[in-house]
Amino acid sequence: MTDHHQTNIMTLTRYVLEEQRQHPDATGDLTVAMNSVQLGCKFVESCVRKARLVNLVGLAGNTNVQGEDQKKLDVLSNEMFVNALKASGKFSFMVSEEVDDIIFVPESLRGKYCITFDPLDGSSNIDAGVNVGTIFGIWRLPSGPRATIDEILVPGSEIIAGGYCMYGSSCNLVLTFGDNSVEGFTLDPAIGEFILTHPNIRIPPKGKIYSVNEGNSMYWDDATRSYFDSIKYPAPESGLKPYSARYIGSMVADVHRTLLYGGIFAYPADRKSRSGKLRILYESFPMSFIIEQAGGRAITGTQRVLDLVPTHIHDRCPVFLGGTEEIKQVEAAFSTHASWVKGNAK
Repeated sequence: MTDHHQTNIMTLTRYVLEEQRQHPDATGDLTVAMNSVQLGCKFVESCVRKARLVNLVGLAGNTNVQGEDQKKLDVLSNEMFVNALKASGKFSFMVSEEVDDIIFVPESLRGKYCITFDPLDGSSNIDAGVNVGTIFGIWRLPSGPRATIDEILVPGSEIIAGGYCMYGSSCNLVLTFGDNSVEGFTLDPAIGEFILTHPNIRIPPKGKIYSVNEGNSMYWDDATRSYFDSIKYPAPESGLKPYSARYIGSMVADVHRTLLYGGIFAYPADRKSRSGKLRILYESFPMSFIIEQAGGRAITGTQRVLDLVPTHIHDRCPVFLGGTEEIKQVEAAFSTHASWVKGNAK
């Protein structure tokens, strides 16, 4: 809870307004857009906290006592975000992990931005009480409300805002508008506001933790296997200690830990998924943007993630993200070993 002796509180809304004042040509549209994003996050946080109780009481089969079909939490979260973002009047297009096609905003409500989002990343972990989260990225459409869908499939380097909200023991929202600045906010349920608790987050250049699903290791290419072997089994003469493994299986939670403590998070390409598993527009791009703005790097193994240009809204890519020293080691492994990314793995 907020320290009630502290009266000069930096809320998320205040922070966004102060950022707006630093740009005299700003229209305030991005400020309104972010208000709709944080409303969605607050709604989802509330739903996540009571999800188990709702599933335990008042249900008969697949309907509640009102006769309404019970909706999965991920679908409910998606609907909330779509409605909040649409009502803001600042977006023309939306791309959601839960919807096959582009979501078109009615012409009367169209704005100059496009938003991509995963409303509830890691939702399969809900029943186990594991942290889940929302990931989002915002792009400015060059043609504004008259934009066409071609303006969505652009390099990740054109993203103007990225963030995620993690729902767990606390509700944490991490946000960047670029300018090498990443800020972390924590929801205070007593006042219903996100409070700045982690100003100017910087990822350590080198850490001691790796985060990857080693259940897929039998499908890895030589480059990926070589890199992880090097940090798990360092040469005795190097004097280095092996890294510790930490893997939750929820990207938001794993990246959040990597951002604060350092190390590396990876979801590499493998024999089963040669193009990777993480979706470019609403997972890889926003998270890579955050990591880069915090002083880290994000690559596919051979190239910068934010230089990719997707050809479809649900395209995927492999990801290695972490501190600068970690990524140098990944690049070294991929430069000397075969990989699915380079197309020479067997």
